[in-house]
Amino acid sequence: MSEALSIRHDQTAHQFEIIVDGNRAYLAYMDLGKQTLDIYRTFVPNALRGRGIALALTEHALAYAERIGYSVIASCSYVERYMERQEKLKAKE
Repeated sequence: MSEALSIRHDQTAHQFEIIVDGNRAYLAYMDLGKQTLDIYRTFVPNALRGRGIALALTEHALAYAERIGYSVIASCSYVERYMERQEKLKAKE
């Protein structure tokens, strides 16, 4: 994705969102307490797919969790696969 993405964190709605050309993509989470976030959904509309938006949302959300000292449960299959890939990469290092 060549353009800079502006990711907005709506803490009240527990979502990170990106709006591009009037289309809204988002990642939703629940704060489970005990310093744990459950990321349960990413959504990217068809018009925005293939542009790295789900990846950007995921990386942003995981960086946020790390910054505030929270662990993450990935109920969303996209985020789960991303986290598994990252673990495999770390294991190879």
